[in-house]
Amino acid sequence: MRFRRASVITAAVLALALAGCDSGSDDEPKAARSGGPTVLVPGLPGEANRTMSAEEAAGHRAQDDSPNTADVTYAQMMIVHHAQALEMTGLAPGRAGSAAVKGLAERIAAAQSPEIEVMRDWLKTHGKPLEAQGHSGHTAMPGMATAAQLAELRGEKGKAFDKLFLTLMIAHHEGAITMATDLKSRGNNIQAEEMADDVVAQQASEIARMRAMLR
Repeated sequence: MRFRRASVITAAVLALALAGCDSGSDDEPKAARSGGPTVLVPGLPGEANRTMSAEEAAGHRAQDDSPNTADVTYAQMMIVHHAQALEMTGLAPGRAGSAAVKGLAERIAAAQSPEIEVMRDWLKTHGKPLEAQGHSGHTAMPGMATAAQLAELRGEKGKAFDKLFLTLMIAHHEGAITMATDLKSRGNNIQAEEMADDVVAQQASEIARMRAMLR
């Protein structure tokens, strides 16, 4: 995705320079003859390049940035993924033995709750459903705790809760990073990619902290 945008920008600079050197050529695009800047848009493999006005190019880039299936699925699944993290962090105030674990759980909840709302708003803005159709089960997502693991977590308290919480949350965060990394290689929307970047940055830092707490 970055490669396509970079190609368009580079081509635009070259096209503007050429237009300034030879503004009277009969072969010039209509936009250049009328005094407007032109942009050379690289064609797909096997297709010729084409020239368009700056306004047309802006519209072309906007269309190219439209969400694809990977973008939409990522947002739908990450909402569910974050929701389970909130379920787990909600147990910490009454069951964790360590103040550090309680503080960590509070920070995770404070970060992921707003992210859920951002992803919901993004889906609504693009007219997409909040839930994926035909999903086989939440535990199919990377890092999701099973029903049995959640039940075990609810039954623990003190140090036993702390250890299990950290173990499950590390796996949960690693799964979220896997999903975000996959989106960055398959998605097409800039905002979706930015959401994925936020997940990677935030959760990678928290994983390092949780691993240190387990030592």
